[in-house]
Amino acid sequence: MRVDQDSTMRVYSQPVQTKSATAVSAADKQIADVAASAERQPDVDRVELSKDAKSVSKMSDSERASLVKNLKDDLNNQMSRFTNMMVQNFQKQGINFSMANGDDFWKMMASGNYTVDAKTKAEAQQAISEDGFWGVKQTSQRIFDFASALAGDDPELMKKYQTAVEKGFSQAEDAWGGSLPGICGDTHEAINKLFDEYYEQHK
Repeated sequence: MRVDQDSTMRVYSQPVQTKSATAVSAADKQIADVAASAERQPDVDRVELSKDAKSVSKMSDSERASLVKNLKDDLNNQMSRFTNMMVQNFQKQGINFSMANGDDFWKMMASGNYTVDAKTKAEAQQAISEDGFWGVKQTSQRIFDFASALAGDDPELMKKYQTAVEKGFSQAEDAWGGSLPGICGDTHEAINKLFDEYYEQHK
């Protein structure tokens, strides 16, 4: 995956900022779908999210399954909110929803053939900021938490989910129609660092 657009992460041009945010959300959604199709997902009550990888690995099977459900629910809510915002923006420009559906939606986002208003631009910039939901820190931790909650203390199973993460990035790139923005490469690198730390702890 080429990461030749690193500067786009902080450049305040309307299309680039919005494209970066939607690319991250596409990658995140694809990865979540791959991980969620795996085993060990009983339907249990939700628990509070944990940002501590060690505590996640020490959860019971039912607690980890509940964490996965909670992460998925949060992701789906955020994804719906973001896509609805963009669809409303498209409609103002005469772009109907049928023209922005499925992979065509992401390819259109990648094209940059649209404009955004000041409110949408500000929300997109906040979303991919250092502490934003689609920023490198939260996105990499969220994806890692999916894998960690599913694998627990099983390094071999964790490798399986790391492969799923790689597949998710590949699928996101296909949906985007080319190389993803630099923020996605930064997120990819951050996730792999979390995996490396996990393996180090589980030697």
